[in-house]
Parts: sequence; structure tokens; C-alpha cells
Amino acid sequence: MSSRTNPKVAVLMGGPSAEREVSLSSGRECVKALRGEGFEVVEVDAGRDLPARLAEIQPDVVFNALHGRWGEDGCVQGLLEWLNIPYTHSGVLASSLAMDKERTKQVYRAAGLPVADSCLASKAEVEARHVMEPPYVVKPYNEGSSVGVYIVQEAAHGPPQLNEQMPDVLMVEQYVPGRELTATVVGDRALTVTDIITDGWYDYHAKYATGGSRHVVPAEVPQEIFDACLDYALRAHQALGCRGVSRTDFRWDEARGMDGLILLETNTQPGMTPTSLSPEQAEKCGMSFGQLCRWMVEDASCNR
Repeated sequence: MSSRTNPKVAVLMGGPSAEREVSLSSGRECVKALRGEGFEVVEVDAGRDLPARLAEIQPDVVFNALHGRWGEDGCVQGLLEWLNIPYTHSGVLASSLAMDKERTKQVYRAAGLPVADSCLASKAEVEARHVMEPPYVVKPYNEGSSVGVYIVQEAAHGPPQLNEQMPDVLMVEQYVPGRELTATVVGDRALTVTDIITDGWYDYHAKYATGGSRHVVPAEVPQEIFDACLDYALRAHQALGCRGVSRTDFRWDEARGMDGLILLETNTQPGMTPTSLSPEQAEKCGMSFGQLCRWMVEDASCNR
């Protein structure tokens, strides 16, 4: 990072993924916060001309506020490594692993972390028959933000009929009932646990719409469950090789106690919108949104 008094930060946002609008919202909030912290900030709607734009801007640091494929799966990270520009969040390998839900589970299992049974299947297979006993969940194996999630209930007489936008390869995962919990890691510290309360599935609308969900933070759960979430989130962060900020999501079936707690996924670039979970957790732990963004810029690096 440059030694200039006010480092120049390029905030990448938008991009071509299905989560473009969420990324634009995250990016705008981060731009505002970083300017409030005294940084020189340039907004960049990331497209095919990104290498040329970065060469023109010559930033000291890139703040990666992209979400979804291309911006979150190791592609942009590889570009930034090639350009030798320090950037926020995880590196190429961790980003790629965490975006691939099946490989993430393989890493979790190797680290002794609990997961639900799952498999990969083609869209045609999923629509032709039950590839596992209901209830189960069908979702893209390499997308985030609950884009295209189907729950097939026990009473279902036939397999789901999927939206034509769903990809050709899907993850089919045993449905785990219970509460939706999440824990954020900043550096080498797991912050706290949030209990996400919705009227139904924690889908795209519940995540990003104002009033779409209610967050209880810190979560009112037994201490052993709370502590386990913090421990598992940090272990997942480390096992995947993450850096900076990550957020790990859980399901907890209260009726089964500790046996009912499973990891769903780790998000290497959690949302940074007004309704996002990680900034809310940081604030509960004494770190304002501006301070969190500053920490992320100061933590930025490459060649990792």
C-alpha cells in the first residue's frame, strides 16, 4: 500500500453477475463510509474494461464490493494478483473454494465440521425424479444470496419444476429444519452470532429488502450453541484459507441440541448493505461501519 496520506481506493461494484444490484448497493455504502474515513475513493462499475480502468486510476488498494460469480469466485482476485494491486477479502483459492458449495463441504468435512448430506445433479435429473428422499433443498452450487433456492417438502408427489434460469449443475441437499444462525469472522476473531427470523425461507427478498427479516444479535441460544457457532465459523474461515472478513451460515435444529447444528456455507464477501449481517455484528462488537471498512482496506494484500 502507498505511503501517501490518503491512499486511493478503487471500490469495485456492480459487475455482470446475478447479484449486480446487491453489489451496487454494497459498493455505494462502502464508498460513502470510506470517504468519511478520509480515503480518496473512485467508484468502478466492473466490466470487461476493468484492467484498463485500473491502469488509468492507479489505486493503492482495491475494495472488492462485487458479489456472485466472477467477482467473488477467484476471477477478479486473479486479475488483481496479476496487476499486483492489494485487494480486500480472500485470495484466489479461498474465493474459488467457498463459491463452490460442494468443494466447500469437502473442506468442512476434512476439518471435522458438521454438514448436511448432499450431492450434485444435473437440472434434467432433478426435474425427472427425486434424487434424494424429501425433504431436500435444490440450489445452484456456485451462486450466493439465495438465488434460485427450491425446498421440496416431504409431501411432494413429484420432483420440482425449475426456473429456466437455473444452471445445468445443481446441489441437492438434505433439508435441515430449525433456526438460521450466522457468525462473522474479522481477521482472526469470530465476532458474535445472529439469529435470523423470517416468516418463511431466508431468501433473496428476506436478505435484502427492508423489513424482509429480523435479526436478533447476539442470538438468544444456549451458550454451547453460541460458542460452537463462533468456533466453527473461525475454523471454516481458516480451513478455506480466507482472509479479511467472512461470514458462515448455519442451521440449528433445537430438538437435536448440538447434533442439530450444521454449516451451510461460508461467504467470503458478505454483503455491505444497510440490512447486511456482518456490519451489524461488527457494530454490536464496537466497530462502526466506517471503522470496519477502514480495517478492510488496511488489511488488504495480494500474493496470498
